[in-house]
Amino acid sequence: EHRVRPHLLIKPFCNNFTYKMKTAVAATLIASAAAFAPQSANTRTNTALEAGKLASKMQYVPCIPVDKLPAPGSATSGVAGGLAICIAVDPSGSVYALGDKCPPVNQPLSFGRVDGNSIEDPVLGTKFSLKTGEVVGAWCPSGIGKLLGGLFDPIGVPTYPVKKKGANIEVQVDVNAKANFESQYWSGVLDAQGKSNGKYY
Repeated sequence: EHRVRPHLLIKPFCNNFTYKMKTAVAATLIASAAAFAPQSANTRTNTALEAGKLASKMQYVPCIPVDKLPAPGSATSGVAGGLAICIAVDPSGSVYALGDKCPPVNQPLSFGRVDGNSIEDPVLGTKFSLKTGEVVGAWCPSGIGKLLGGLFDPIGVPTYPVKKKGANIEVQVDVNAKANFESQYWSGVLDAQGKSNGKYY
């Protein structure tokens, strides 16, 4: 009677599974990058709802409690005015506020490593200036970053004024930015159902 040895079946299965997982991860990263590719202005819908955008309104709002401030040389995440914020502390103890979305695929910048006057994207390796948010050095220098970074022009992250007030770290943001962004989304949903003025086509 001929018997198949179990270890001979496991090895091809593991190789096949590993290949499928690597393919799935690569496909996900490429799809994520494509989703954030810049679109031309003429592809945007123009509806009555977009005409009602709110004026920019800059003000300081609480982001994180002072007791949650990260140690020098590290970062954490917070929310200010509905915006995702990365609060970073340089080795000397100075506090900075930046947008918490790393271009080009928007992973959290707050997961990155603070290195002197910059913070490094934890996945693609791009370093951003803590003061200006601009790219410092190479754009997307890591392994997968070289593949994805070539699809996009280098772009920095926004920076925000930050201060300590009472028990909170406050960040100055446009408190109408989130509402203006969402107004574009809702107008698209309404256009899919009917006209943005409530009537049907």
